[in-house]
Amino acid sequence: MKVAIIPARGGSKRIPKKNIKLFYGEPIIFYSINAAIQSKLFDKIIVSTDCEEIAKIAKEYGAETPFMRPKEISDDFATTTDVTNHAIKWLKDSGYDCEYVCTIYPTAPLLQEKYLKQAFKQLQNSDAIHAFSATSMPFPIQRTFKIQEDGRCKMFWPENFTTRSQDLEEAYQDAGQFYWMKANHNSKEILFGQESIPILLPRHLVQDIDTLEDWNRAELMYKAVQKEK
Repeated sequence: MKVAIIPARGGSKRIPKKNIKLFYGEPIIFYSINAAIQSKLFDKIIVSTDCEEIAKIAKEYGAETPFMRPKEISDDFATTTDVTNHAIKWLKDSGYDCEYVCTIYPTAPLLQEKYLKQAFKQLQNSDAIHAFSATSMPFPIQRTFKIQEDGRCKMFWPENFTTRSQDLEEAYQDAGQFYWMKANHNSKEILFGQESIPILLPRHLVQDIDTLEDWNRAELMYKAVQKEK
C-alpha cells in the first residue's frame, strides 16, 4: 500500500492561513493534493491537520482527513517526522499495511507528478530507504561568507576566495517538496545520507514559502512555468 501524507497545521504565523491561502485562484494545498492524485501512485492521500477549515477544503479537493492531529504535534516545535510517524501509526492501528509513504508539503505549487513517479521508481528498485526532492545550489557554498556583529564580512572558507567557481565541487539542497520512505524499514542515518536517493529538480521549480516575499516569488515562478507550458 502506498500512502501520501500532507502535513497542514492551521497555526501559521508569518503567513496567516498559509496552507489554504489562495494561490492563482486555488487554496495552495490544492496543488499538492492534485499532484498526488494525478500521479496515480497512491491508495490513500491523507491530510494531517488540526484545523477544521483545512480539513474541509482538503476533502473538497479529493484528500482524506480521517483524524484530527493532536495538539502536542501541532505547535511550532512539532517536526514533520513527528506528524508523519503519527499518521503511519494511525494507519497501522487502523489495519492498513503501508509499504511506502510519501510526505508531501502543502505549500508546493510547483510540484510535478513526474518527479513523484521518478522518486518512487528509483526507491522501489533500490536498497535505499528514502527518496526526496533536491536541487543544486545557485552559487558555490565554498565561497560564502557571514556578516559579523560589526557589520563586516568573514568567509567560511577563506582559502577558496581565489578559486574559480567552476573549479569548486557542486553542492545540493533539500527542495522541500516530497519525501518518500519505505515504511517498514528503520534508517540508521539522517535523511541526507547514504540511505537516501536525491531526486534532482531544476531550480526554477523550487521555492520555499515561509514569508510573503517567498510567496510572491513563487507566484512569479508559477506564472512563468505555466506560460512555458
